[in-house]
Amino acid sequence: MKRIAKVLTANDAGETGGHQAGILVPKNPEILAFFPPLSHEVKNPRHHLFFRDETEEQWEFAFIYYNGKLFGGTRNEYRLTRMTPFIRAAGLRAGDELILEHREGEGYSVRYTRMQPARIQNGVLKLGGDWKVVRVNA
Repeated sequence: MKRIAKVLTANDAGETGGHQAGILVPKNPEILAFFPPLSHEVKNPRHHLFFRDETEEQWEFAFIYYNGKLFGGTRNEYRLTRMTPFIRAAGLRAGDELILEHREGEGYSVRYTRMQPARIQNGVLKLGGDWKVVRVNA
């Protein structure tokens, strides 16, 4: 089993009002090894991955290599996109940890951990990143 996790930033969770093309995936080989390989020969290659959550609901995310820099553009980054419906449905906030798992022959799963308990500040509910490889002894 492979497992990676990311503590969500306010931007990742959609709290800043900005629009980004998914969550940035670092070029760390251990993180990238979680995902299917993407070709450098094709502009902006992608894999659509299907993740099941703890209720067995299926979510489609896209792992994309925005590699326009190799084709005369400027971008050279990996992103995990199409996550907004899951993030909103789960009510994820900055500070919550997103956990992705891949079990050979069983597929992908997604879950989360609330990293900070809810608190009230001036009458407003406040909830409260980095990627990491989670070592699993299989």
